[in-house]
Amino acid sequence: MVRVAEALVSLHGRELRYLDSGPQDDPYPLVLLHGIGSSSAAWGPAITQLTGFGLRTIAVDLPGHGGSSKDRGDYSLAALASVVRDLLDTLDVEQCTLVGHSLGGGIALQFVYQFPERVAALALVSSGGLGDETSLVLRLTAMPGSGLVMGAAFNRRTLAAAEALARGWSRIRPLPNALTESTLARLREIADPDHRYAFLTTLRAVVNSSGQRISALPRLPALADSPTLVIWGSDDHILPLAHGRRAHGLLGNNRLEIFAGAGHEPHLDDPSRFAGLLLELHQAVASGQPWP
Repeated sequence: MVRVAEALVSLHGRELRYLDSGPQDDPYPLVLLHGIGSSSAAWGPAITQLTGFGLRTIAVDLPGHGGSSKDRGDYSLAALASVVRDLLDTLDVEQCTLVGHSLGGGIALQFVYQFPERVAALALVSSGGLGDETSLVLRLTAMPGSGLVMGAAFNRRTLAAAEALARGWSRIRPLPNALTESTLARLREIADPDHRYAFLTTLRAVVNSSGQRISALPRLPALADSPTLVIWGSDDHILPLAHGRRAHGLLGNNRLEIFAGAGHEPHLDDPSRFAGLLLELHQAVASGQPWP
């Protein structure tokens, strides 16, 4: 039976929101972990395709994001990986195909390190943790005092002005990325003090003024037996394509797919191609066929 469910579960005092779609008898459901400042909604177009292929997807709102708790708890990669493990335990999922974008990729790599027996395959989408470099915006945002600046910049008055500008702009031409509804939704969240705290705490756990703080590169050879799909946008200005190429060279059973012209969210730039690649990975794992 196919179902689509939105649910909240309490895990050690934290509420975690997730979307569970597709057949419940899928032996290796796709567990989707979004990037920083995003939510499970970012996987929407891909989930539609994947469910159509008959696959089960479990898209998580990570703590501090979307509809999940934004308390003043632990937002380290290890803690977030443990939250994902706890969710899988609650859902009686023994093994999964773990899909992580950006921050979610860093969490996925940490998860494999902590709980290797729970991962049948891995997909890294413009993943964090594969090199020092990251965008200047993230490095500046991670600096001390940035929370005060963000609180002053994003409030009811400035958001109302941005929304009015977007309405006027949309009448005469396509909206730029800075004024799309998804961007405005993220700004509304940052304007909320609790969400802003969670966002900054999460960011500072992985980024400082010099770049990414945590590297999974020394551990990649240990994933030699794990079927892995690496997906990157050729025009990613947040985490450069060179990181994906480096991971491709260090991993064992892996395949690198570059989305020409795509930015930091290739799963949104071409959800059909993205879903097709995950279907290939899932089929290889389910059938026991070699990968790639």
